[in-house]
This record gives sequence, C-alpha cells and structure tokens, in this order.
Amino acid sequence: MLTAITITQIYVPDQDQALDFYVGKLGFEVQSDMDFGPMRWLTVNLPGQPDRAVLLEKPGPPSMSDESAAQVRDAISKGVAGGHLFFACDDAHKTHAELKAKGVEITEEPVDQPYGIDFGLRDPFGNHIRIAQMKQG
Repeated sequence: MLTAITITQIYVPDQDQALDFYVGKLGFEVQSDMDFGPMRWLTVNLPGQPDRAVLLEKPGPPSMSDESAAQVRDAISKGVAGGHLFFACDDAHKTHAELKAKGVEITEEPVDQPYGIDFGLRDPFGNHIRIAQMKQG
C-alpha cells in the first residue's frame, strides 16, 4: 500500500532561474541535480525534509513534444498551468515581510482565514504558491 508522497512536480521553463528563486529566495535546498541526456532531473526540498521534494521540471522532451512544451510554457506564464504549491510557516506576517524584501511577487497580502493566516505569491514563471500559518489546536 502507498505510504507517502515523496515528490511533487511543477513545470518551470528555466531551471537555473527556478533554483535562484526556490533556493535563493524561498530557502529550499538542492536535493538532486542530474543530467539524463534529454532532461535535467532537478529536485529541491525544505531543510530538514528530505523525504518531500519538489521536481522543478522543464517542459519538453522526452515527456512531451516541443509543440506541447510551448503550450505548457504559455499556460504557466498565464498562471493557468495548474502548478500550485502550499507551504506552512510559523509566522505569516514575518514570512511575508521577508519574502517581499527579497523581491518576491506577492499576489495576495496576509488574510485571516478560518484555518489561520495565509497569503499568496507567484514564482517567476507564474506558478501559484500559498503560505499559511495554521491555527494551533
């Protein structure tokens, strides 16, 4: 039977720019960076969570044709590719301020929700990210 989700995938048109954002701005660590000929396998994880990684996948061969990859890149840039990541933090207002100071594109300011405080942002390509400070108890 299944026991865990280990890798989540999002499309990123430029893997080096994705590294700069996810590692340099959000604080992820590089888990693996391997060249498999037609593709680069690039995963990142939050410090202390090596069992949960994000695959930063460049759309293209071998998983799709060049034509399909162009359509995926267009959908990503419009924010309609379905790439969503959800993260937790200890202090939403502090995390929001830190990310804003690093030049991260904030799409929604911190908002009180029934489950806690959350806010939204986008990566440099258009993928949606939500960060939440969950209510205790």
